[in-house]
Amino acid sequence: MKRIGFPRAMRGPGRGGGESLIASLELQLGETLAACRLACDLADGSVTSADARRRMTEIEHRGDGHRADLVNELVRVPDAPIDREDLFRLSRSIDDVLDNLRDFARALDLYEIRSCDSFRGPLEAIASAIRDLQTAVLTITREPGETAQAALAAKKSTNEIRRHYDEEVGLLFQGPVSMDVLKRRELLRRLDVVGLRLHEAADALSDAVVKRRA
Repeated sequence: MKRIGFPRAMRGPGRGGGESLIASLELQLGETLAACRLACDLADGSVTSADARRRMTEIEHRGDGHRADLVNELVRVPDAPIDREDLFRLSRSIDDVLDNLRDFARALDLYEIRSCDSFRGPLEAIASAIRDLQTAVLTITREPGETAQAALAAKKSTNEIRRHYDEEVGLLFQGPVSMDVLKRRELLRRLDVVGLRLHEAADALSDAVVKRRA
């Protein structure tokens, strides 16, 4: 299949609609953070499965809308603050994070796991990484050095997700391996995948910085 690319961005801060691209990313990340908080409430048992499913569907729908807005803007604005393909990759990775959080919530309900502390650490680390990515997105129209530093901070936050994942899996396997243990291990793996997608989002920003400096 022929690869479809976007025109390369001009160097320097974006004009002519670049602000709308950043706004769409901010809104997309805001919905992703809301999905993470909802997943945490579900894992804590402070929200019912039925309410969580309804709210997660609404969050995902809004997130998809913000991503669609960004994609439409990418082909409309005269120039972008960073490379268009990197903006597209960034938005796609954020969308993947939201999708994986939705899948985690669905699996949590399907496996009938109620109020589990094993997920609190990874979910809190995910929320922290999303907030760091929000900060990084705000630097896109500034000096490339600021974006590079912010992207690096976001990457470091994703390492915390993996650390929590390793620790919680280690605790799970200290006892007998049961079906319940295997279910919880699968749910933890899904949260680890969320961390990988967040790392990819930070990578897209880092790549964009290199292109702006070139």
